[in-house]
Amino acid sequence: MTPPRTDRGRLLLVLALGTAVTVFTATVPLLRDWFDLRVYYGTVGSWVHHGGRIYDYRVPGTAYGFTYPPFAAVAMLPMAVLPPSAVVVVSLLLNLVALGVVARLLTGRFWRRFGWYGCALGACGLALFEPLRDTFSFGQVNLLLLALVLTDCRLLATGRERRAGWGIGLAAAIKLTPALFIGLLLLTGRRRPAAVATAVALGATALAACVDPDASRFYWTEAMWDTTRVGRLDYVSNQSLQGILARLAVQDRAVWAGAVLLVLCVWAVRAGRAAAAGNWAAAFALTGLTACLVSPITWVHHLVWLLPAFAVLVRAGHPRVAGALYTVLCTSVVWLWFDDASGVDGFLGGNTYTWITLGLLLWLPAGQPRAVRLLLARRAKATAAAPSAEEATMNPARSQPGPPSAPVATAAGTAGGPGRGLPRRASSEPTAATRPAAPNPQSSSSRASSYTAKPPPA
Repeated sequence: MTPPRTDRGRLLLVLALGTAVTVFTATVPLLRDWFDLRVYYGTVGSWVHHGGRIYDYRVPGTAYGFTYPPFAAVAMLPMAVLPPSAVVVVSLLLNLVALGVVARLLTGRFWRRFGWYGCALGACGLALFEPLRDTFSFGQVNLLLLALVLTDCRLLATGRERRAGWGIGLAAAIKLTPALFIGLLLLTGRRRPAAVATAVALGATALAACVDPDASRFYWTEAMWDTTRVGRLDYVSNQSLQGILARLAVQDRAVWAGAVLLVLCVWAVRAGRAAAAGNWAAAFALTGLTACLVSPITWVHHLVWLLPAFAVLVRAGHPRVAGALYTVLCTSVVWLWFDDASGVDGFLGGNTYTWITLGLLLWLPAGQPRAVRLLLARRAKATAAAPSAEEATMNPARSQPGPPSAPVATAAGTAGGPGRGLPRRASSEPTAATRPAAPNPQSSSSRASSYTAKPPPA
């Protein structure tokens, strides 16, 4: 099929695709019934209006309640003054804004090459990405956390290190997974941003402890260690290393700990090399991949942390690989093994998203960014082709002692600038150094939540 070449044809194509994507996202994912948002809203309402305890609340008809650190509940307190419909609208708007921020941070100025047409097609593609669909339809907070973390990535990549750390610290206080990015800062010797992130996370946690001491004490001593509060480890939506082992009926924690340690070692080596090469985008992408793998539970909607890895692939010159892997993550293929993930096909197909995450961790390009390499190569070539002013001045002087001839004196004056008779040394020139910058089984009402195989009754 030949793509349209006129603006009118492109506009019609974008309208057709936009309509199809809108109909799909408005009818299929919404059957998940904003499950996680109902958890947040119900928890805050019970806490504020009925004197309930944060971690005692359960969504009616289910065994599932609030699982985040206490500061997350404090940050969600504004929900208590809003009706349910307004909470849904605010959740959608916040996620849309966060998605815009994430897209801008990941693409930089690259998106300008494609204009409105490319951006419109990209928006349609993002709407089909299953982790994003689930984040919106469950009312999740993943995109907000990703935007906070990537803001710090941009600050580090652009040399504004003194301002970095706030985003990572807030994200780690709301949810434990982003705390691995503090480890990245320590690993790469970025002590000031690491200290800022740690101080922000501890300060937010202390604030929550002041607001509700009992909830904080219960979370950090009991709830955080109880994975049964979150959901079944063997549920197909759990696309982490622990999820694979649970579906294989491997219950020995030592096996999981060994796998986690191995992944962390790979991450430390590869992320350290990426940061040393100035490729902070790759370092942050590798950290997001690792966080998804080592977390005991990584639901499908948590895999929005893979988006930075796809951006790195495209910028490294591998758009086809990125497109192929991205397409797989749009298919909901793992849900084909919702009822039975046993056998070789279940092991391979039911863990597809985990294999993609692991593959990206091992083979994601982590060297100097391609754009920086090309820029430095062009400048080095231009510098080598141009003769230095010192050579132009000194060579004639060696063959004929005495005052320089008029042409030589003219050349020296040009190199030294108006009114100067001495040539500039090559070392005084700018160095040109740069700063490196399928059917969807889950969409049925019987699979409305990533947390339970049996949905709550209507």
